Amino acid sequence: MADAIADALCNGGACVIDGLFADLADDLAAEARSLQQRDALQSARIGRGASRQGDASVRGDSTLWLDDPACIAGPRLLQRLDTLADGLRESLRLPIRSVEAHYAHYPVGASYARHRDRFRDSGSRLVSWVGYLNRDWRAEDGGELRIHFDDGSREDVLPMFGTSVCFLSELEHEVLPARRDRYSIAAWFRRD
Repeated sequence: MADAIADALCNGGACVIDGLFADLADDLAAEARSLQQRDALQSARIGRGASRQGDASVRGDSTLWLDDPACIAGPRLLQRLDTLADGLRESLRLPIRSVEAHYAHYPVGASYARHRDRFRDSGSRLVSWVGYLNRDWRAEDGGELRIHFDDGSREDVLPMFGTSVCFLSELEHEVLPARRDRYSIAAWFRRD
């Protein structure tokens, strides 16, 4: 799988994958919902260090890192993502050294404005991955991930259960407003 993802990243910068980590999807979806219902997810912030701030008009989701002690299924996914990172490191010849990931919950009306995952002052995030945990998602439910490519084109991906997206962290993207609760996992393959 890592070779196919690497080819897609080299040829277009992004790819949509169906069924990756399918054997974990039910457990991850149940855990994300349970954590949200227990108020374990915290309002997401933007920026880094002293400039970190909360601004729901820019980013309206709540998150919890998968390595948090409250997570049981999340660490199993982290192990799988580490294995994928090994394959991407080999296929892409990128200096990937670690993976970080979090659950994300977007309530009705929430979105995330156009942005890049690679910070201006740090190139540590190399490849981004998003996995979706939403059963029976329909186009009218919104919440698409919109990826903006350098040539001016764009691709919208519905956050349907079992679908994931992998893209270069330097690509601009956004989450369009959701019309029902939307759950996902976002991960970044990082260098030191």
